[in-house]
Amino acid sequence: MNTNVKPVIDIRNLKVYFYVKAGTVKAVDGVTLAIEPGVKLGLVGESGSGKTTMALALMRMVRPPATIEGELFLDGVDILKLSEEEMRRVRLSELAMIPQGAMNSLNPVMRIRDQILDGMIDHGVRMSRSEANQKVEELLDIVELPKKVARMYPHELSGGMKQRVCVAIAISMRPKVLIADEPTSALDVVIQRQVMETITRLVKNLNLSMILIGHDMGLMAQSVDRIAVMYPGKLMEVGDVRDIFAEPLHPYTQALINSLPVLGKRGVFNGIPGVPPSVINPGPGCPFNDRCPKVIEGLCIQKMPPFREIKPGRWVACHLYEGVN
Repeated sequence: MNTNVKPVIDIRNLKVYFYVKAGTVKAVDGVTLAIEPGVKLGLVGESGSGKTTMALALMRMVRPPATIEGELFLDGVDILKLSEEEMRRVRLSELAMIPQGAMNSLNPVMRIRDQILDGMIDHGVRMSRSEANQKVEELLDIVELPKKVARMYPHELSGGMKQRVCVAIAISMRPKVLIADEPTSALDVVIQRQVMETITRLVKNLNLSMILIGHDMGLMAQSVDRIAVMYPGKLMEVGDVRDIFAEPLHPYTQALINSLPVLGKRGVFNGIPGVPPSVINPGPGCPFNDRCPKVIEGLCIQKMPPFREIKPGRWVACHLYEGVN
């Protein structure tokens, strides 16, 4: 990570809390993270880790009873201080998202052409009919869809085609940052690979930054430059993808990588014992303490380790590395 490059996304002490009758749900609890221009970041962790909540917070799409605290800088502008109208204009033009379950996000009664143009028109882009048709054809071609798709309705498309349409909509205004929330979760393995190849190619060709959210470490190894590991509400480890796989520091990261199937050991799976803790009124210690094979009795239960940089570009929150610089 180059510390001299100004980050396009700079998240500082982000907290997303839901206040419910049972207590305070700390979905995202004090996350600090920076993403440089052109970098693909993988945000990984089990279900309930707060990955999607963090993405929605970046888009400022979290609603009451949730509250957002901290600072969210997009190219130097704190988007938490923008008005609703200013934020509406930032979405799609500077910060776009391929939502989880994107195949169900298309309007079933609108043709694909109109859905691709809808966001651009809403942002004040004015085009003649021929220019609009050309723009739609260009976007469909970029995501490797035939131009005839423009005249079709979502129910006429396969799952992979719908996903590509969602990608076309997300990049229609050339945003600076693309957030992809498990973009291949509902697709079969072959189509998953094809769609991810399309997304990563577009990110590279358009020089976008990307946040890829998921729980598949194997997919992350093939698709991103850096990895941020989340565990209920908190960041556990951040580093370059090669470093993370070569030398995972946090016991949770080690467990995620060890859970990957190994070629030649058919039928052998190494799961992570136990289940993630509740994010309602969490205790003071490390959230992984009751599943951790390297837990330090007393310390890990009573105190959350600080999230600190122990070597350039390598961050970890674990008592095992206190005093390591």
